[in-house]
Amino acid sequence: MSVDAMLPPDEPERLAALQRYEILDTPPDGAFNHLTAVAAALFRVPIAVVSLVDHDRIWFKSHYGLEVCETGREPGLCASAIFSPDVYHIRDALTDARALANPLVTKEVGLRFYAAAPLRTHDGFNLGTLCIMDRKARKLSVLEAGMLTKLAALVMDQMELRLAARKVAELEKVERSMREEHEGLGKSEEHLRDLFDEAPIAYVEERLDTRLIRANRAAMRILGIKPEEVAETLGKSLVPDTVGAQSRLHEALTSIERGTGTSGVVLELRRKDNGNPIWVQFWSKPAPEGKYTRSMFVDITERVLLEQEKARLEAQNIYLQEEIRSEHNFGDIIGGSSAMRKVTQQIQLVAPTSAAVLVTGESGTGKELVARAIHDHSPRKGRPLIKVNCSAVPDSLFESELFGHVKGAFTGALEDKLGRFELADGGTLFLDEISEIPFAMQAKLLRVLQEQELERVGDTRSRKINVRIVAATNRDLKQEVDAGRFRQDLYHRLSVFPIELQPLREHRDDIPPLAAHFVKQTARRMNRPAPRVTQATMSQLTSKEWPGNVRELQNAIERAVILAQGSFLQFDWVHAANTSPAVLAPAADAPAVLTSDELKRRERENLRVALAQTGGKVFGPTGAAALLGMKPTTVISRIKALGLERNKPT
Repeated sequence: MSVDAMLPPDEPERLAALQRYEILDTPPDGAFNHLTAVAAALFRVPIAVVSLVDHDRIWFKSHYGLEVCETGREPGLCASAIFSPDVYHIRDALTDARALANPLVTKEVGLRFYAAAPLRTHDGFNLGTLCIMDRKARKLSVLEAGMLTKLAALVMDQMELRLAARKVAELEKVERSMREEHEGLGKSEEHLRDLFDEAPIAYVEERLDTRLIRANRAAMRILGIKPEEVAETLGKSLVPDTVGAQSRLHEALTSIERGTGTSGVVLELRRKDNGNPIWVQFWSKPAPEGKYTRSMFVDITERVLLEQEKARLEAQNIYLQEEIRSEHNFGDIIGGSSAMRKVTQQIQLVAPTSAAVLVTGESGTGKELVARAIHDHSPRKGRPLIKVNCSAVPDSLFESELFGHVKGAFTGALEDKLGRFELADGGTLFLDEISEIPFAMQAKLLRVLQEQELERVGDTRSRKINVRIVAATNRDLKQEVDAGRFRQDLYHRLSVFPIELQPLREHRDDIPPLAAHFVKQTARRMNRPAPRVTQATMSQLTSKEWPGNVRELQNAIERAVILAQGSFLQFDWVHAANTSPAVLAPAADAPAVLTSDELKRRERENLRVALAQTGGKVFGPTGAAALLGMKPTTVISRIKALGLERNKPT
């Protein structure tokens, strides 16, 4: 069937609309190339194209990843896509009759997947498409279809912008003609007013102090201004009081004062009617007499929000990759003791809810693992779990780390940064060592938890968030509240559902399965056979106090696997204990059970000795943390809790 036989009745009008844009056979344009590059990156496809359907051909204004500049209309996929009211999608071209004759499918390009959103004018004509292609078959989700439609709208905005620029040039020509010739003044004024008011692009005139003189309908619609409010509106009053926005405004005003125009400047504004943020790209030029400026601008809010979302997802992806590369405390919740069964039951109860959870227990008992289990069994498991170690964040950077900052908010803030709350939006935020949060920050954290909204440092705009909080500490927060070091209202907000983890010495029945798990895990990671654990060695493991709890057990087993020479697992501390006279001949009246104070005294003495041997150094392979087999941040917190001097260990 010929092309003409398949055309709709309004095809002549559609072609006429295409010709009005004067875009066919024009040189490459950076704005269109940027949009196709964004589409290719966003959908992870090798090819993205802006196509315009002429009478007998399909011409590509931008063709990212494709060398072809145009193709015939009859077998063209885009020729069919423009008749679709929504996104046109071919999952696999090799099995779809609509694409079998297309040269991009049958020849060397070898296309399999195709999706296109029509480029639709204000009066309903589809001029072409923004399409993405892949050499692999794939599906297109509803969310992806919506994003492709929004990108197509941005392509159409660029075409409208260029059409409007020509109309503005015509407008200026008419203005000059009016000043030179007074004949036909009434008709010219009417033509001028129509061009100004009906232009699809926003157009304003403003005095040098930015007070608006007049604005067309598109400008009033974008800025949220009523006709009667135009004369009383200062343009600079719509710019938010942030460092970045005010800096860009200052640059634009300085350029106008010098009598030079601005081109393509991006400004963040606030609508006058509701205060919602908008972003515009505008071009400004002083009038010949220099008393006012003429500006035109286009609303690019959707594009900016799309880029912000892309940046957020990239930052989130980087964080998650770092989390994957890092090694967690231990692999799964292991153990069948009554203490561990109680923890498992508590996780199953609270995970499906959005309640805040406070996990308490000594260092090394697996508080982070419980947080991960709560997240993995919750409706939020498809979203990220973001971790913040509160003891490792400097006090001066706490607010920026949690809530983010905008460019220029403080010295060194060279660009906008998302905080951990925004990274965790829709997911779970794990606040480890929650007792280490500075007291001054606790009120700000409480407000964010109550209101579910935050402000970045240096910004005035509130941002809604949806975050589930899991906090953890090895301290008694009730005592911290009584001592005035922790806010009582924040404590109640965090401890809606408390989970207490018992130290390993309180559930020794779990040591054998934990030990067997760590032996297999370590041997597999080191690519060597797993050594056997004898009953005698296992008895020695279960009789040890393990002040460092599960983490200490894991580190001890990793060391033993590394040192294992034969097929049996042995521990160097067991050998030392068996040959120590003090152990071979213990005092007959030695207590079998230590009190809490005695345990704390021994822990303090052990930590003091470790600091003395390392000269007060905590971090690094020669630091006290490595010597003790503990996290450096945990060692720091224990130094504070036990009242030791890090730089003066003795």
